[in-house]
Amino acid sequence: MTETKTDDVTGTGGRPGFDRRLLPPMILGSVLNPINSTIISVALIPIARALGAPPSQTAWLVSALYLATSLGQPVVGRLIDIFGPRRLFLLSTGLVGVAGVVGTLAPDLGVLILARVLLGFGTCAGYPAAMALVRSEAKRTGRDSPGGVLTALAVANQTIAVVGPLLGGLLIAVGGWRATFALNVPLAVAAVLLGLLRLPKSPPAADGERQRGGLVARLDLPGMGLFAAMLTSLLLILMDLHLHNWYLAVIAAGLGAAFGVRELRAATPFIDLRVLGGNTPLLATYGRALVAYVVAYSFLYGFSQWTEEGYGLSPFHAGLVQIPMFLLAIGASIVSGRRRGVRGKLLVGAAGQIVACLVMLTLTGSSPLWTLLLVALIFGVPQGLNNLALQNSVYFQADPERTASSAGLLRTFAYVGSMVASSATAVSFGQRADTGGMHELAWVMLAAGVLYLLLTVFDRTLGRVSAADTRSAK
Repeated sequence: MTETKTDDVTGTGGRPGFDRRLLPPMILGSVLNPINSTIISVALIPIARALGAPPSQTAWLVSALYLATSLGQPVVGRLIDIFGPRRLFLLSTGLVGVAGVVGTLAPDLGVLILARVLLGFGTCAGYPAAMALVRSEAKRTGRDSPGGVLTALAVANQTIAVVGPLLGGLLIAVGGWRATFALNVPLAVAAVLLGLLRLPKSPPAADGERQRGGLVARLDLPGMGLFAAMLTSLLLILMDLHLHNWYLAVIAAGLGAAFGVRELRAATPFIDLRVLGGNTPLLATYGRALVAYVVAYSFLYGFSQWTEEGYGLSPFHAGLVQIPMFLLAIGASIVSGRRRGVRGKLLVGAAGQIVACLVMLTLTGSSPLWTLLLVALIFGVPQGLNNLALQNSVYFQADPERTASSAGLLRTFAYVGSMVASSATAVSFGQRADTGGMHELAWVMLAAGVLYLLLTVFDRTLGRVSAADTRSAK
């Protein structure tokens, strides 16, 4: 990070505060992934109708993005830890623009899936870069109080989630589903320009130190390759849960063992398993992220498809139904962001998930519209609380020198949960998103919600995060 700038925002006691000029590229970079996640939720049915593909095939449009992002987040996060955020941010956001062009011109489902893969890799740097900037600013200013900045990031993501389905419905109404891909072009241009103007350059001396230290060794390319192959095998299993894929489980287990041996022997491992294995609180946070996203994304994709095909709403009105959820999520993020600690947020979020799933089980194709709005409203509570609490947990539990890669790994676990959600949605719906399939999906979500609650109730280490958060604010 560069030296203190003359126009930094002044903190309390005359000390320099967080450089707010960094916020626009941080926020825009971090929301590129959620905006593509939420927009596609209302575009799946129109795409399926236009290309003649059932929900079991269009599910790959969801999974492709999360497969790429799951692989890319920790890799790009590690590169950010080494090179700094600027270079990786500019490269990845530029790729988002390329993906937007490919998706807009895609002639068939296969090319459309490729565009989603490119979007997955292109949106990898935003969140790890933001977390790295928060850490470097704390180091520069001597004020480790990220609460306000992390809350701003969480609220921005929730706001985009509000806009996403509604914007997707509007774009589809005006320009068809291809417009949802074309949107990425101006967003990418804006992100690249902001990155060029606002993000600090890495000091030249640091580059020389990296070269002398042996760049290839520090990158641990074999470890990255084994991790990518292992995760790909695992996610392919999740996308097609049948016994005839037993060989993928064997391959994944073998790759996992090879990855473990490699990382334990490497001088500078891609993922330090010794440190990670000894960091039980961080592992518990990753586990919570996985099951939380099973619930959240099963609702986002499964419920959206059911409201269109099983209930009969248009894409625009399906987006409107989710507005209460995201509005309440924004309010929950703002209010809870002012409060220290994470345990209470996680417990309330877990309870909200369970209640919402139970209400989903009562819905039918003839249910009054207000009941759909009620479900969305209840889901807003965990949507606002869980993301912020998990984000704060990782910041205080991770090794400060691996903040970006730890943040990337959080997203990897979250996106594995999203892949489980996508697979569960595809299996539950099959050829049509009907009410019976929605109820099957709700049972899967309920089981994940109960597991999330248990992981929180029995985790006594969460009190340490609260204590660290309180100390940082003083």
